[in-house]
Amino acid sequence: MKIAVASGKGGTGKTTVSVNLFHLISHQTNKYVHLVDCDVEEPNDALFFSNATQVKREDAFQLIPEIDANKCIFCKKCSDWCEFNAITIVPNLHFAEINESLCHSCGACSLACNGGAITEKEKSLGIITHYQTENNQMLTEGRLNVGSAMQTTLIKKLKNSVRNTSAITIFDAPPGTSCPVVETVADADYVVLVTEPTPFGLYDLKITVDLLNELNKPFGVIVNKAGLGDDHVYQFLQEKQIELLGEIPFEKKYAKRYSAGNLLKNIPENMAEIFWEISEKIIQKEAVA
Repeated sequence: MKIAVASGKGGTGKTTVSVNLFHLISHQTNKYVHLVDCDVEEPNDALFFSNATQVKREDAFQLIPEIDANKCIFCKKCSDWCEFNAITIVPNLHFAEINESLCHSCGACSLACNGGAITEKEKSLGIITHYQTENNQMLTEGRLNVGSAMQTTLIKKLKNSVRNTSAITIFDAPPGTSCPVVETVADADYVVLVTEPTPFGLYDLKITVDLLNELNKPFGVIVNKAGLGDDHVYQFLQEKQIELLGEIPFEKKYAKRYSAGNLLKNIPENMAEIFWEISEKIIQKEAVA
């Protein structure tokens, strides 16, 4: 079963939910669980597993085309085929250039070129690291190179690196509703949306719900920081008949533990019970998936 944990906005508690679900499911069942941190611009799941052992580290590359000006006939077919405007061709000047920062490595230009003027080279995209946690479960993260805009490409490679597993896989998605989120949830069996009872939380929740409905993905909602804000989020869930998986109360002590990286140490009993109830609801959906 593949579970994606997502949210329309940052700071709602996506990582809190992902890490706790991973911890509780792996400790309280005999199931093998794999946590995958897809927030490749700022992966931080591993911060909460100080005893995790790195078992594999691999470079991730994207293929970038190169144009041989001696073979190019400057027909502009490659630039016409490029959906990302990454190719500039000026026939009168015999000028041909690839903008590497815009290239998405789709391969269309290579297919379009009939003269064999385009070859491909590897360009570093980021790092994929695999860890083993203290109870022999797996944690994998992707870390994008600073300055790169190829989050979606790295997330694809990250997911491919953990595809051959029989584990319950938890994808900790990046915030928002853009392409990296779509790629993260694309093949998930179930999506857990994390929101907060604030106007900002509700606004972004509505956008994410629209996205998941468009993708035809089953999902439920967790309200984090319950007790703050207002009840408009609950009214929306009731109106749209969206399942409320659980509520995580706002507790200052728990927030302090999070900020110190001690999220999983001496979990308060009430918090553990809440997260376990949520975990059971999600695990029960495995039969449906």
